[in-house]
Amino acid sequence: MDEETRPDRASESLDVLVVGAGLSGLICATELQRCGLRLAVLEARERWGGRMLGGSSPAGIRVDLGGQWAGATHHRLLALIDACGLQRYPTHYDGDGVLIWNGGFHRAGVEPDFNASLLFLRPAELGLPAAELADAQRVAERFQRLVEQVPAAAPWQAADADVLDRLSVSHWLDRQGAGALARYPLAWLGRLGGSGGFEPHESSILHLAWTQAVAPQNATPEAWLVEGGIAQVAERLAADLAGRILLRSPVRAIHQNAGGVTVTLADGTERHSAAVVVAIPPPLRLAIDYSPALPPQWRGLLQRSPMGSMVKVLALYRRPFWREQGLNGLGIGNLSTLELTVDSSPPDGPGILAGFIAGERAGRWQHLSERQRRQAVLADLQAWWGDDAAEPLDLVLHNWNAEPWSGGAFTSFLNPGAWTTYGPVWQAPQGRLVWAGTESASRWPGYFEGAIEAGLAAADQVTALLGGSRSC
Repeated sequence: MDEETRPDRASESLDVLVVGAGLSGLICATELQRCGLRLAVLEARERWGGRMLGGSSPAGIRVDLGGQWAGATHHRLLALIDACGLQRYPTHYDGDGVLIWNGGFHRAGVEPDFNASLLFLRPAELGLPAAELADAQRVAERFQRLVEQVPAAAPWQAADADVLDRLSVSHWLDRQGAGALARYPLAWLGRLGGSGGFEPHESSILHLAWTQAVAPQNATPEAWLVEGGIAQVAERLAADLAGRILLRSPVRAIHQNAGGVTVTLADGTERHSAAVVVAIPPPLRLAIDYSPALPPQWRGLLQRSPMGSMVKVLALYRRPFWREQGLNGLGIGNLSTLELTVDSSPPDGPGILAGFIAGERAGRWQHLSERQRRQAVLADLQAWWGDDAAEPLDLVLHNWNAEPWSGGAFTSFLNPGAWTTYGPVWQAPQGRLVWAGTESASRWPGYFEGAIEAGLAAADQVTALLGGSRSC
């Protein structure tokens, strides 16, 4: 990096160092720069954006390799998209979606009320046995009652939290006497409902209920797409921070004392500031050596917060041919590899189906050869959308588990018992150290909206720590 683009000389003491140039770190740095604070952003990767990642297909079509949607109530994100001068368009839901259940093909329209649906689809149109549908609705209603009891900012204070946090999702379903169809929606929410790519035995029913209390599917979190990709937002924010972002700079140690903070990079370089914001996923925070050491409660929480397992799939076609059959591209089902596809086609562009391989399916898929990986994905696309789906122009497979500075996607999740044992420290700063990242949000964690909320909250905490106000 030449002299003109270096954020600051290493010997210079700054007001704030922000660790991580994902969306949350960029938002925090933007706000602090607006307040006139001297800062630098330290990013381990060779790029900014974190889980907001753009790319191009082999044919040169711009796509989002990471998150891509804005929700109907993601007000901060929508305002940011508009402020960046980007154009957005609605996700295509007109027509019927498809549920594949135990090899059976079931077509139905989209139910606007998610809580009355079977994973977005109208149950009565699916042609499934009435007794199984009634069982699924019974279990869904019981789960929704739990969701309504969970405080967004303090899930450990929910009624019977100690019991619920020690029951895995699987064990809770056992207690309900849930059949296979009734179990599937909750398993799907854990793997793909914005919750973190985990299996029903890996987290508690309290954690799953909390994810739906703070990031509910019934609030339409996949309402909007951005022309040219939402990753352009990160590019615009990074441009406004030109000269303040230092790439290829993983942090190895953070030392605090009464005079300030010293951050040591992997190459041994030290940088100094009055405060530091750590805006990286929880598991990655454990790789940093803290002095003084983090309290045992914080280490306990981080040790029980693994990243979800996720692979992003993008299949590109000459046209969205499924629409010609009255289908909307929404595919859900217990197939061997893919469990979700969504129509992500731009208004005047090619047909694009976005899909995900999650949880244990992603783990198994990773052990396949490249040829077998491609064949597994194409077989499931063909099961949903017919022979035309088996021959895409491009097939993009982005394995987030292979990203060393993310470790997975969409977000982290908590193991059973973690909320009630360690939860109260979740958002608490440690001296001159403040946390950010989407996992630190109490509304829409796991989404870009949560990343923005956490970045703004961290900026507030830093300015208060330094004796100022973000209203500067």
